[in-house]
Amino acid sequence: MTADVTIVGGGPNGLLLACELRLAGVRPLLLERLHARSETPRANGLVGRVVQALELRGLYEPLTGRSGPAQPLPFYQFSGLPLDLRDLPDNPLHALQVPQARIEQVLEERARELGVEIRRGHELTALRQDDDAVTLDIRAPQGAYRVRTRYLVGADGGHSTVRKQAGIAFPGTTDDSFASRAGHTVIPDALLDPATGELVLPEPGMRLRPYAHNRLPNGVLTFAMMQPGSGIHLVATFEWDQPPVDDSTPMTFDELRASARRVLGTDLPLTPPTTPGPHLLRRVTSINSRQADTYRAGRVLLLGDAAHVHSAVGGPGLNLGMQDAINLGWKLAAQIHGWAPPGLLDTYHSERAAVSRRVLMQTRAQMALMRPAADITAARDLLAELLDDPRNRARIAALLSGTDIRYDMGRATGHPLVGRWLPDLRTHITDSWEQIAERLRAARPVLVDLTGHSATAKAADAWTDRVDVITARSADRSRPASAILVRPDGYLAWATDEAASQSMRHHMREALTAWFGTAT
Repeated sequence: MTADVTIVGGGPNGLLLACELRLAGVRPLLLERLHARSETPRANGLVGRVVQALELRGLYEPLTGRSGPAQPLPFYQFSGLPLDLRDLPDNPLHALQVPQARIEQVLEERARELGVEIRRGHELTALRQDDDAVTLDIRAPQGAYRVRTRYLVGADGGHSTVRKQAGIAFPGTTDDSFASRAGHTVIPDALLDPATGELVLPEPGMRLRPYAHNRLPNGVLTFAMMQPGSGIHLVATFEWDQPPVDDSTPMTFDELRASARRVLGTDLPLTPPTTPGPHLLRRVTSINSRQADTYRAGRVLLLGDAAHVHSAVGGPGLNLGMQDAINLGWKLAAQIHGWAPPGLLDTYHSERAAVSRRVLMQTRAQMALMRPAADITAARDLLAELLDDPRNRARIAALLSGTDIRYDMGRATGHPLVGRWLPDLRTHITDSWEQIAERLRAARPVLVDLTGHSATAKAADAWTDRVDVITARSADRSRPASAILVRPDGYLAWATDEAASQSMRHHMREALTAWFGTAT
């Protein structure tokens, strides 16, 4: 059989990319080796810009059960150091506490509604690419078969078969001195402060904060009740330089208890949950920080963990991978439809690889700052002083959320909004917001004219098969710009403060051509 795009991997990243492609008029084929969605607990939620990106696509309410807009977090942490974000004038850090299994369920339902073909129990075994397509060998319950696809996207995780078969290098580092153990447990009520949720250990006189990386002389302990009222806490330990563990042996609950005892220096009477599962019990014996040399090799592209792996500290994984999907989807669709300007698909790597490098940098820094050592304690004390300054807290919050991203938009980058996320227009315009939001939910590029002059819209007539033009009225003299061009991923390709003029329309046409191809 043949396909325009085949996606290998049916996790959140692959499913979201499939949705993006269908919104852009492409029918992808999605292959997932698992026969059913995994119920094994994995990520506990979403942190960062991805929350607003999913809201842009109309997925916030299905994921949370409530209407938006998403609200920023008042508190967070960096390497266990508290971040008070309440005094930030523009707090960028959003989060959703939604289990990964639920995220996958919502995305799979959306993908099937849009008409995506999902084949479960189908595993890629080999690939070969030529100038015109990629040939895939697939193993399936009904027997082996072959697919010829114009483009292949590997969303198949850190051990990606697609990446290995395509010969894409995956350089980086592995820290074998680290070990983490995590599991769902029951903590005795007598040890929990009902007012704060803190863990109180009277013997050493210790109070530990929930939802925090509590750094101690022998390691780190975290605990959190991910489902309020359940009575079940997720407890995790971080240790360094312990005797090696045979990773081929399954982890036991006694192993988690022993690790907590070493970290705390005292016994913590944990017991396994008695309620129906699935319940987590997991051991990780190293940290990989790696990034693919390239996210594109000919007709093969990489997405999510197939392109980059890092520590999970701070929860950046899905923020990074799902925004990869939103960045790639419209560009790959433009290539399939034949209107992509030269080099558009290559901007997927140039834009997203730079973001991944920052995630690798900050996760490695956080893990280094949690190691037990006197010199590191001094560095933490210094950082804690610096975080007293709200400007520094704002920079760290932007780094963690990914809101410090500014893509290079070439000649259009002069305006301060260009390359950045769509500003909140709801406070600046008197009408048309619902119309703008509707087009962005459909993953369409949108040119928004805030001057009310029809000449701007008329100048974009030749792109209306690809770009929606909306004229909005603004009664606010502090409007962010007089006109903006929003890409389908929510980032601004062009903006101007000029009133409607020949010069303004010339620069607008340049931006339309650069990102959405020649006029028709």
